[in-house]
Amino acid sequence: MSGRILVAGASMAGLRAAEQLRAAGWTGAITLVGDEPHMPYNRPPLSKEVLAGRAPFESLAFRPRASVADVEWRLGRAAVAARLDERNLELDGGEVLAYDGLVVATGMRPRRLRCPGPLAGRHTVRTLADAQGLRTALTRPGARVVVVGAGFIGCEVAATAVGLGVAEVTVVDPLPLPMVGPLGELLARSLLRRHEARGVRFRLGTGVQGFEGERTVTGVVLDDGSVLPADVVVESVGSIANTEWLDGNGVDLSDGVLTDGLLRVGGRAEVVAVGDVARFPNARYDGVPRRVEHWSIPADTAKQAAKALVAQLVGSEPEPAPFAPLPTFWSDQHDFRLQSFGAPTLGLADVRVLDGDTDGDLLAGYHRDGRLVGVVALGGPGVASAAARHRDELLKQPALTA
Repeated sequence: MSGRILVAGASMAGLRAAEQLRAAGWTGAITLVGDEPHMPYNRPPLSKEVLAGRAPFESLAFRPRASVADVEWRLGRAAVAARLDERNLELDGGEVLAYDGLVVATGMRPRRLRCPGPLAGRHTVRTLADAQGLRTALTRPGARVVVVGAGFIGCEVAATAVGLGVAEVTVVDPLPLPMVGPLGELLARSLLRRHEARGVRFRLGTGVQGFEGERTVTGVVLDDGSVLPADVVVESVGSIANTEWLDGNGVDLSDGVLTDGLLRVGGRAEVVAVGDVARFPNARYDGVPRRVEHWSIPADTAKQAAKALVAQLVGSEPEPAPFAPLPTFWSDQHDFRLQSFGAPTLGLADVRVLDGDTDGDLLAGYHRDGRLVGVVALGGPGVASAAARHRDELLKQPALTA
């Protein structure tokens, strides 16, 4: 089997794509291109174990399967442009690589606040270097920390900072409750109480106007004009898909990379997208394409995309089975865990307590049109196990679209 498949993006999604290409029967060349200097590593611990100093980098690195021992790695090199009609990819520095098949796996980057004020002292958490730099800042004696954004990363960083002994940790968010978008009001209120009981302060229902300080941040100016003293600011205000290198190819990049149910991009059978950059329809729920930034998605999308791409390159028909992955996420904060299976955001209008109560371990079910579409556990190991039992129920449900 001759030819080359390029994988643009050398993080978890890129690695899983390479492994699944081999599993699908591709014996030709595979080249992975990634802008970080590291081999693929696990990102969820960055805001928790790495930030807390409990996990060295060696414990994060994925161990590639033997099947990809012969792939070529181009690390520390970013994709800057693609010409899909000509089937080539340009790297920073000007090198152009030709391909027969292309896997888009360039993932996301943190969104930054566009506010006046100094940049020094402002952090994000996406890469190993980000986490290492933030840990150094958090462990300085007397650090005052303001986390902007009460989503997954913001809440995890706040919890980790308190665990490190930081005396002043304040979370700011324009929404009325932490993580209310993915969890809904019931669990978000319970989450807020748990964080406050452990020393995290919140300024909710307000945004950020700017930052005080000359060369480095000394304060965060809120919408009402009040100022929060700050030595360390963590910006956790969402993410942006790394898709600029695909501009000019007629591909829908309005929210990540739009694909069909086989993860093919823009009607091109030789180009597929995987991981959280892919916006795909999930047959388990409906035909609406969505991006899903959960840990389980790189492996799920890689398997589907690899089969379709290899089928195209060897001249066979791709398997027509509907793509219906079950999204999964977890988030460790303080001494409790959030564990989810399914798509809770599709059932926010009908949230029911399945077990426990809001002051203790809590298991909530999320329903759409009376059908269970997701479960979320909040608490200790027991309730997380209860959520896992509902995973089987969710998996057995038939797909809604073909």
